[in-house]
Amino acid sequence: MADLIGLAIVFLILAFIAFVLGARGIAGMSMNIAKWLVIIFIILAIITFIL
Repeated sequence: MADLIGLAIVFLILAFIAFVLGARGIAGMSMNIAKWLVIIFIILAIITFIL
């Protein structure tokens, strides 16, 4: 599960760099991917702690 957080951080950094450089479409897409990776991580973490 740590890989999901690592990927989310990479996509957040990519989104920030794209936003600064003016590529707002890529920034939005990267933020969307990072958001879903974090959501999946949280769901898997909750399932792991329950089981």
